[in-house]
Amino acid sequence: MTQASQPAVQSSAHPEGLSMLEKRRIEAEILKEVYETLKASHGEEIAKKTIAESVRRSAIEQARAFAAAAPGGPSLQAFQDVMPLWTKGGALEIEFKEQTDTSFTFNVVRCRYAETYKAMGLSEIGHLLSCNRDGAFCEGYDPRLKLDRSQTIMQGASHCDFKYSYEK
Repeated sequence: MTQASQPAVQSSAHPEGLSMLEKRRIEAEILKEVYETLKASHGEEIAKKTIAESVRRSAIEQARAFAAAAPGGPSLQAFQDVMPLWTKGGALEIEFKEQTDTSFTFNVVRCRYAETYKAMGLSEIGHLLSCNRDGAFCEGYDPRLKLDRSQTIMQGASHCDFKYSYEK
């Protein structure tokens, strides 16, 4: 995969020209108000659970659209080919570790998603808005795609360790 690769997914799954970071910032502006409203009316625990479940469901639906738009159907290669949407504009700084037809491993060493949520005053739920999506995306994209991750920048680690595997 090269960073210059053009994502195969068009407007049905993601608006053309809009970076994923920009999309997440727009979503977070709305979800911030929903979170604060729920927190005031139902408490922090219910507010966090509601945001987490809503974002998870959204990720699954968006993943289904990506899978439907993947040339030849979903695969680990097709998944890798859309990575530029998430990294566009330096949103993520990545150290690639392994790329095969069954494994895709990398570390995120800088996460502008985390920086954006912090600047928006959303540090306490940033992991729900962003990191929470990653495993759920696999569910909607292809059940054979699995994510193993033990830490995230969003929750205070020095880097995020992504280990995707693809069962053939």
